Parts: sequence; structure tokens; C-alpha cells
Amino acid sequence: MSSASAALPQYSAHPTAIIETEWIGPRTRIWAFAHVLPTARIGADCNICDHTLIENGALIGDRVTVKCYVQLGDGVTIEDDVFIGPNVGFTNDRFPRSRQWPADYARTLVKRGASIGANASILPGLTIGSQAMIGAGTVVTHDVPARAIVIGNPGYISGYVDSAERQIERPCAIGKATPTPLAGGAVLHELPQIEDSRGRLSFAQIEETLPFAVARYFLVYGVRNRQIRGEHAHRALHQFLVCVSGSCAVRLFDGHASDEVRLDRPELGLHVPPMVWTTQYKFSPDAALLVLASDIYREPDYIRDPDEYMALRAST
Repeated sequence: MSSASAALPQYSAHPTAIIETEWIGPRTRIWAFAHVLPTARIGADCNICDHTLIENGALIGDRVTVKCYVQLGDGVTIEDDVFIGPNVGFTNDRFPRSRQWPADYARTLVKRGASIGANASILPGLTIGSQAMIGAGTVVTHDVPARAIVIGNPGYISGYVDSAERQIERPCAIGKATPTPLAGGAVLHELPQIEDSRGRLSFAQIEETLPFAVARYFLVYGVRNRQIRGEHAHRALHQFLVCVSGSCAVRLFDGHASDEVRLDRPELGLHVPPMVWTTQYKFSPDAALLVLASDIYREPDYIRDPDEYMALRAST
């Protein structure tokens, strides 16, 4: 957030705009019939369009675009480089009543570089992650992860802005071929299988076909289709994912590149090495995801904050 000074009013405002605050950064433009209340703060190089209302306590960073008929209330913070489309509604009171005001308004945070489409509604107290994309008309009811694409009512994650599903017709057979590179060094493997009149069998032998010794397993199942799992990375843990029933998508992100792969048959295994941010979503109703891990559960090994993850990746 910029620290614009009242002594340097280098912004421009339309004659019909009502500007009551002294905290507006240089080169910001405020257009017709906008109203900015006394304790609102607006950064530099912003574009505040017609008929917007920016109330006391609202904070806007640098290079933010706020299109027409948007209301930003107390408790709403907009970081740098955010786009807010026309008629977006931000709410800050979970139980509003006429002429009854809460002691503290819910805090809503829109992180750097996010975009919110026209007519979207944002419920109180949420965080929209950096570079996220909110589709037009979406009703956002939960926090949105960084770079997620959210659509619908209620909003759900339909994809990620920096990954496209990787179509791999011939995954790497373990020990048989050069692996297809995925983000962060992850590898999609074709597991050996045997088929006869009794059915099919797929297997992996520890320290022979699996790329690490297994210390633990867990099974993810019964996930509703629009829910997500994961959303974290590990400092040292290796994982091997097999969707033994149904299907799901796995997004891999290493701080720079990202990939999305679909696990939809039990002879596909995905090796995820340490320091890869992983998300599982798009679960089919019958999906059962088996995860083999190289160590027992250790909470300090988890990286759950995307900002901390990005800082760690930048330092390596």
C-alpha cells in the first residue's frame, strides 16, 4: 500500500466527484459522481470509475482499477494491481440490520493482481488470493486460493489461471523410459498391470518400482465434486498418488511453472517430490485417492501459507 501524503494532491478528479479524504496517491484518476469518504485511502496510479462509493476504512493499493457502481466498505482492503469489474458488491456485515452497526466490520482482503468480474458478490471476511480470477456474477462464499478461477453461485474452483491439463498419452513406465517432466520435478508413471479372465491387477513394489520407501498411506474419498483437497507443499516428504477408483485432477505448482494432470485409472501413479504446491480437485463421486508417503505425519513438514511457500522457493 502506498503512503500518499495530503501535502501532495497530485491526483485528478471529475468536478462532480465528492472527495473527502486527503489520502490519494499521485496520478490516480477519479471519475464522475464517485464519492470517497474521509478516512478511505487510495494509492497511486488508480482508476476509480463513475458512481463508485469508497467508504471510511476502505484501503486501496496502487494501480487498482475500480469500474462503475462498485461499493467498497469499511474493512475492505484491496492490494496492488487488482481489477474490480462493474457492479461488484463487497459486504462487511454478516448479520446486517437497519441502523444497527457492528462493533467491528468483517475484514475482506483482495490480494495482489486478483481480478473480480462484473456483478460478483463477495461475502464478508474472505481472502481472495493473489492472481485469482473471479468470474462474472459469481457469489464468493469461501476464501479463494492464489491463482484459482472461481465461478458460479455459490462459487467453486473450476481451474487455475496458470495451468492447463497435461495430456500424456504414454506416461513413463517406472524404470523403463525417460520421464515426462512436470512442474517441480513431478513424474506421472504407468504402473505395471496384469490382466486375465479374473480381472485386472496393478502393483508397485517398494524400493523397486516405487521411487521411495513408504512409511505411511492415507486414502481420500467421499469428496464432493466442487471441493478441493491439498493446497499445501511439503519440505521433505515424497508422495505417490493413485486414484484407485473414479477420477480427480491434481494441480502441481513449483513457484514458476504449473501443470494439471488427471488421474482416472488405477495403473496411473503420480510421484510428487518435496517443495511442490499440490492441489487435488474435480473429484468424481466415486473417487478414492490413495496417497503413499515417505514419512509419518509431521506437521512442521507442511507449508500451508502460499506466501511462505513463494518466499521459500525464491530463497532456494
